[in-house]
Amino acid sequence: MSQTALITGASQGLGYAIADRLAGHGTRLVLDARTPADLDAATTTLLDRTDTVAIAGDITDPGHRAELAAATEGKLDLLVLNASALGETPLPTLATADLGIFRGVLETNTVASLALIQILLPHVRAAAGTIVLISSDAAVTGYPGWGLYGASKAAADQLARVLAEEEPAIRVYAVDPGDMSTAMHAAADPDADPADLLDPATAAARLDPLLRGELPSGRYAASELSTVVSS
Repeated sequence: MSQTALITGASQGLGYAIADRLAGHGTRLVLDARTPADLDAATTTLLDRTDTVAIAGDITDPGHRAELAAATEGKLDLLVLNASALGETPLPTLATADLGIFRGVLETNTVASLALIQILLPHVRAAAGTIVLISSDAAVTGYPGWGLYGASKAAADQLARVLAEEEPAIRVYAVDPGDMSTAMHAAADPDADPADLLDPATAAARLDPLLRGELPSGRYAASELSTVVSS
């Protein structure tokens, strides 16, 4: 029986790159994204390669989370929590940040991730599977303007740490994939040189050891994974 993976934020960027990589291994995919047209376009390129279920919606919506859980059919080998909200652009200082927008960033990047973990955890346990939370170096470094996003990712990192202790029979990872050439990065830093940014497909390839659940639970930077694997 083929494995099943659920990937949030899968219509573009890293989420799509991970889906594309897993499709090459015949993994059954359950994909989520907020924009139906973008998700439909992404799914079209995957359907010929593997069984793919695409459900558009917002992971902050309990009804949408229930739909995603039902689509896994009770067994989930891999959950990739990639969907994220950046918040205000241009990025604000903490002194001027809108607290209502901050609550929205936390709801998407942290609260909804935990809510999805809660509803899907029995399915991951049944498969002795893997949960991957996509993090950021902004979770551990104080970059001006990145306070809201970074705080939400730092909180998600802590969820991963605690969940790994509470669920030793599964793998739980938080991973910083590196600075990538994505729409979110362009919105956050429009002056960045694309030549300095990773292609999402390259970042996804670096995550292979985590997607396969080969390493101990923990927090990783994708740039270090080749060193970890070879050591």
